[in-house]
Amino acid sequence: MDNSLEGKKILIIGQVWPESRSSAAGKRMLQLLEVFQSWNMDIYFGSTAQKSPYSDDLSIFQLNEIEVYLNDERMDQVLADLQPDWVMYDRFMMEEQFGWRVTAQCPQARTLLDTEDLHFLRYARQELVKKGVGTIDDYLYSDKTKRELASIMRCDLTLLISSVELELLVHQFQLPPDILLVLPFLENELSVEEQDEWLPFEQREGFVFIGNFIHEPNWQTVLRLKTEIWPLLRKRLPQVQLHIYGAYPSAKVLQLHNPKENFFIHGRAEDALAVVGQARVMLAPIAFGAGIKGKFVDGMRVGTPNVTTTVGIEAMATAEEWNGFVADEVEEFIQKAVELYQSESSWLEKQEKGRTLLQRSYSKAKYTAIFKESVLLLDQDIDNHRKRHFLVEVFKHHSAQSTKYMALWIEEKNKHKKSE
Repeated sequence: MDNSLEGKKILIIGQVWPESRSSAAGKRMLQLLEVFQSWNMDIYFGSTAQKSPYSDDLSIFQLNEIEVYLNDERMDQVLADLQPDWVMYDRFMMEEQFGWRVTAQCPQARTLLDTEDLHFLRYARQELVKKGVGTIDDYLYSDKTKRELASIMRCDLTLLISSVELELLVHQFQLPPDILLVLPFLENELSVEEQDEWLPFEQREGFVFIGNFIHEPNWQTVLRLKTEIWPLLRKRLPQVQLHIYGAYPSAKVLQLHNPKENFFIHGRAEDALAVVGQARVMLAPIAFGAGIKGKFVDGMRVGTPNVTTTVGIEAMATAEEWNGFVADEVEEFIQKAVELYQSESSWLEKQEKGRTLLQRSYSKAKYTAIFKESVLLLDQDIDNHRKRHFLVEVFKHHSAQSTKYMALWIEEKNKHKKSE
């Protein structure tokens, strides 16, 4: 098999312009761009969103930034002119909006869907926590689930961040496993120099939490820290401070700031690794969510152990392997936070586990090779792949009709508005 993807054109339709300093999703996108660049592909990136002052400079990937148009026939021309070999959708909403145009203008383009995490699973868990009744199955079979599954079924390969999500899609929803690929965060090996820079136990101070506030699980985690955990933990460690960092804090987040209680809301961290690396322990009593958590991978990178929940470590490790403690009950959570904060031997043991976990589960070299193998198979044998998975073509056919006509209706409406 020819193992070259050199010169192949890949168009990435981003939900937003990546902000790696704002979210794990932004960091993930940069890791994928780095992979495509290492394969010598010609990268084209476009998003209907506006850039922000925090958007990453993508010029380091030698890519071409292009204009993409939503509900606009000009997008047909963009696709027809570009004729990409590959198209990657950044989350299922992008596939819904642009997939039918890609199918019409570039039927041979291989399609990738990067889920980030399964939106429908996060939504179901959020609903379960909010309503407080029933089981996860009562919330899993939603319209959001139908939309995301349909989107996955229209793509040649879908990237999942977590093995738990793979299990769910294959066993519960009966999706074919060979249109799915688990691709976690892609981390370089920890260098000796990096580890030499880790602050030792006695030079670290305070607890830390970090997470983008646009992401509902992060807001709920901070709320839980403020109302349930910190009032009790502060009594046990009255001199210790808790520092909360996260991009896009709203007024309700900033209102929680209370220096008298040693509870500090800082907003965006200019350097996430630096603020996590100065703290002694990360606290993350996560009640719901999906995927794997970038904040913990950052913690492993800078040798900062954590206390979290069963949801927090999902698909990342077992409780025994974890670089911290796992506790779902408030009392136990506080007890473990105190132990990790005060016991250097316990802290060093958990730090070591993080080092092991990072090398084993997030190796860039290992997972990039697995990803390349899947991409090459599709690149060279797309016709047979699509025959084997003919249902993908059926989904494309039917969905193209519905999403296409909705988009054309919006397009016409917009034209009329302009002419009025």
